[in-house]
Amino acid sequence: MTGQRTTEDTIWQAVAEERTTLVALLENLPESAWDTASLCEGWRARDVVAHLVLATRITIASLVVNLVRAHGNTDRLIHDTAVRHADRTPTAELLSELRGTVDSRATPIGTTPIDRLMDLLVHGQDIAVPLGIDRVMPPEAARMSLERVWTMGSPFHARTRLAGYELTTTDATWTAGAGTPISGTAAQLLMVVTGRTFPDRLSR
Repeated sequence: MTGQRTTEDTIWQAVAEERTTLVALLENLPESAWDTASLCEGWRARDVVAHLVLATRITIASLVVNLVRAHGNTDRLIHDTAVRHADRTPTAELLSELRGTVDSRATPIGTTPIDRLMDLLVHGQDIAVPLGIDRVMPPEAARMSLERVWTMGSPFHARTRLAGYELTTTDATWTAGAGTPISGTAAQLLMVVTGRTFPDRLSR
């Protein structure tokens, strides 16, 4: 990927690659690892996988039904639908469902292809880090996702949470914010802006 020349088709190719490598990672896990707590509080690894599967299946009808069920709370909706699906789906079937999404180009209402890429990059770390697995993010995919999170507002509110910091990537041309300098790879900063790690854990 080359930043300015990135096309939507190139983004979807990156999405397919992230799904493919995540399936490969999950195929080698013992059953017990699927119940490991992820970096998302209250989410097991299997819940994260269920969420990634369901993100390719959202319809207006299912959104309305589940939003009512969650009393209008979108965070609760996302969590509860993933947990319900994970609880009722055997591990092998859940893995097969994720494998079946590899070439999907579905985007839930209000989201973009880059949102799908960002979701996979971050959630891949949510699963891998607690298991002690080194899952490498492609630098350009991480940079694009970092830019998306910084500018999107909800649900991360990165610019508000990180007011007073200047973020600069060490492996790509990207700088944002003003104040105390924080530097790191695009992958490291993506984990910061999505609330997975704290700014003071990176070099200044």
